[in-house]
Amino acid sequence: MSDAKQQIDETIKENDVVLFMKGTKEMPQCGFSSRVAGVLNYMAVDYKDINVLADDNIRQGIKDFSDWPTIPQLYVKGEFVGGCDIITEMALSAELDTLFDDSSVTYDKDAANKIREANG
Repeated sequence: MSDAKQQIDETIKENDVVLFMKGTKEMPQCGFSSRVAGVLNYMAVDYKDINVLADDNIRQGIKDFSDWPTIPQLYVKGEFVGGCDIITEMALSAELDTLFDDSSVTYDKDAANKIREANG
C-alpha cells in the first residue's frame, strides 16, 4: 500500500467523519467543498477535514482510494458516502440524518431540519 493510501486508510479508520476537501472547514477553497463543509458545520458535525491542496499525493490518492474522480469526498465510519451532489441530496432528503443516526454520529437535528425548510 502506498504511503498516501496508508495515510488515507488510517485517517478514515481513526475518525468517525472525514471530509477530503479543497481548503479547510474554516476556509474552503472551492464551491463544492464549501457547500459540503457548510452543511456539516451548520449541522454541528464533529469531523476531520483533510486539505487535499496541501499534498498532491493525498489529492490523487483519495481519488484512487475511492475510485471517485472528484473532491470533496465524505467518509462516515470508514465508508465512502459521496461528493457534493450526493451529500446535498442526502441533506435535503434527510438520508444524511439517517446515516448519522445509524452510525451514532452526533449532529444538530434542528439545524438539519432548518436546511430542509430553507430549501423546501
